[in-house]
Amino acid sequence: MSIRRILVVGLGNPGSYQGTYHSIGHLVLESFQRAQGPAQQPPFTSERLGKKAALTSLGDKYALFQSPTLMNVSGPWVAKAYREYLQNEGLSPEEVGLVLVHDDLEEDLGVVKVRQWSRSHRGHNGVKSVLASLPPSQEVNWARISVGIGRPVDRDRSTVSDFVLSKVPKHAKSVIEQKASRGLLDALRQLETKWEREMTPGP
Repeated sequence: MSIRRILVVGLGNPGSYQGTYHSIGHLVLESFQRAQGPAQQPPFTSERLGKKAALTSLGDKYALFQSPTLMNVSGPWVAKAYREYLQNEGLSPEEVGLVLVHDDLEEDLGVVKVRQWSRSHRGHNGVKSVLASLPPSQEVNWARISVGIGRPVDRDRSTVSDFVLSKVPKHAKSVIEQKASRGLLDALRQLETKWEREMTPGP
């Protein structure tokens, strides 16, 4: 058995918090789709998924979902959307890789890192919610990809909160376009190779 599709879910916030650093999971998926082009990765459209309207891009290899819920309670929706996708496509968990894309305060802007699903959420409430709904004990081919947003000099909770909920300025969006979309593709290819190797029976 091999990986037939990879479901990539970007975390973010809806409404007035779109386009903020905390919603970089959405921004990176949009950048990735544009970089791939409509022939490989169709433009995002609104679909009913997990009982909510969500922006999705369904390509032959990658299915991109933008989580439509508030960040801190995104777990139940991600779990529903994942299971619904498996059912709709007639695929088993072993045939679908699940990747969660989220912001990371501890990395410089645009730096992409592959993380184990079971790795600590490090205070990221969106990741914490997803891990509660899809616990590592159930993991098949799951992984997280973090995208750096940098951290303000002052590290008190109020300053950090204001920063992650501030709009991403034009120069930072340019960095994301240049670094993060390519970094995401490289990370996805890395994960696919790893999963395929792990699923291949030994001699």
